[in-house]
Amino acid sequence: MLVVALRLRKEKRNIIGSGWPVNLAHRGASALAPENTMEAFRLAVESGAGGLELDVHLTRDGYVVVIHDPTLDRTTDGTGTVAVMTLDELSETDAGYNFSPDHENTFPYRGLGLRIPTLAEVLREVPGVAVNIDMKADNPAIEAAVLEVLRQADAEGRALVVSSRRSAVGRFRRISGRRVSTGASRWETGIFYLFSNLRLERFLRPAYDALQVPLSYRGLPLVTRRFVQAAHAVGVRVDAWTINETAEMRRLLDLNVDVIMTDRPGTLADVLEHRARGTMSRQPSALSRQQS
Repeated sequence: MLVVALRLRKEKRNIIGSGWPVNLAHRGASALAPENTMEAFRLAVESGAGGLELDVHLTRDGYVVVIHDPTLDRTTDGTGTVAVMTLDELSETDAGYNFSPDHENTFPYRGLGLRIPTLAEVLREVPGVAVNIDMKADNPAIEAAVLEVLRQADAEGRALVVSSRRSAVGRFRRISGRRVSTGASRWETGIFYLFSNLRLERFLRPAYDALQVPLSYRGLPLVTRRFVQAAHAVGVRVDAWTINETAEMRRLLDLNVDVIMTDRPGTLADVLEHRARGTMSRQPSALSRQQS
């Protein structure tokens, strides 16, 4: 453990500012529109999301495309592996074909022309919006391609790049010179969880800006008050996923979780607005402060 701690203490990181949004739309407003499509991203921003979580793969001809799975089968009317197809071949598929809101067995987006977007297209369409980019492949080529797209779009300062794979996120930090913020890999999250439980987080100097975790993993609760406090003690955010229930959103905000990833950004926007109104109503007015 001490060897791990000493290794991690050597790391430096680019710290995301306090302006990173609480409301992060998971694959866009994916409860309302087909995930990882421009329609889902548009609805997310209109619903009050301050940022977008999205997933990327690399095509055979070198384009970074926004899709979660390595294959087309689940989300489109096509079939096959993204990595062996060209962008033109992907553009022939219908990215809204299989979407059915709340499993109603209706398919309102079929035939409407939704396509798998490129990362560059998304960045152009939502200037100024934070983007959480999850690299789904362990491939140096996609890491370099993502960095180049961010540079060309002048979007390095509004991006968080993540991967569950330690090797992938480690390579990205090196090639970016740590000028782009990154999330913790699965291994780094496990190390932090262990150290926080032992109250040894002070020995860590994380290379990441955010711990992105589900509420629990294999029956172990992850997002606890102790976990959040430990993360904040070393200057790291806690991003919880994927939260769609109002009561759970409120509970996490009470724990001081920094970011909530949700398929329903409109619901979270309402929770945050109600919370802000409640905070304002509890503050004394200027007149009452003068009188006191």
